[in-house]
Amino acid sequence: MIKIENLTYQYDSNQKPILAELNLEIRAGDYVALVGPNGCGKTTFIRHLNGLLLPVKGDVWIDDWNTKDSALLPNIRQKVSLVFQNPDHQIVGTTVEEDVAFGPGNLNLSPSEIRQRVDRALEWVGLRHHLQSASHALSGGEKQLLALAGVLAMQPTYVAFDEPTSHLDPLARKKILEVLQNLNAQGITIIHVTHNMDEIIHAGRILVMDQGKIILDGTPAAVFAHMELLQKIGLDVPKINALVRHLSRMGLELRTDILEMEEACRELYRLVKPENSNEIQL
Repeated sequence: MIKIENLTYQYDSNQKPILAELNLEIRAGDYVALVGPNGCGKTTFIRHLNGLLLPVKGDVWIDDWNTKDSALLPNIRQKVSLVFQNPDHQIVGTTVEEDVAFGPGNLNLSPSEIRQRVDRALEWVGLRHHLQSASHALSGGEKQLLALAGVLAMQPTYVAFDEPTSHLDPLARKKILEVLQNLNAQGITIIHVTHNMDEIIHAGRILVMDQGKIILDGTPAAVFAHMELLQKIGLDVPKINALVRHLSRMGLELRTDILEMEEACRELYRLVKPENSNEIQL
């Protein structure tokens, strides 16, 4: 479990704290989405999870290890990995294989164990066929997958992603999101920072930050019910949810917690189908 107690952080002692007395817990195996306007503290928060930043006040506990204990930081950083917005900041190997092997190679593992970790990580992200490819020649989406593979080869318990789909095309974005969901299904805890509300409809929990504080914490349906508050801080609800809410205000008897296209189509068909018609498969 990740436990945050009164976490406060400021880059300059003369400025307002970027994080202000945060208190929360993230259970092992959760899929947590973290959203909020630019400058609200999202990236600063996840950099505290593996000790890249240390609290000015308060504590960050990773499975009973305090990030302030410098002797524990190597262990904490194996347990909590970060995947940054720009994969070029993480890729160090000239080939895909070399890059993924870099982290495990620094753990004094046997060559056979390193080989197994590299193969397994590349299989997870779908890059096994790029084993000998030059890292710099990969597409943007493939580079993001490579950065993730390098992290997975370290066998972390928790992985925090900072805007992993920004600047990617729709197909690459879809692939990244599928990989995140598959990893979570295998028991890896996901902390997913994003501005795209459509990306997080499958998250188990959404945290909404504003001005260094958590202002909403709940399931996607519960958080998106606060549409006016989200819009006030510069966020929105997923497009499908916005549509059904708009139709509901126009008088259609629609549920307003719908988040996915298929479910919305079924609800609309229920309203317009003839009385004696058979159900169709959508």
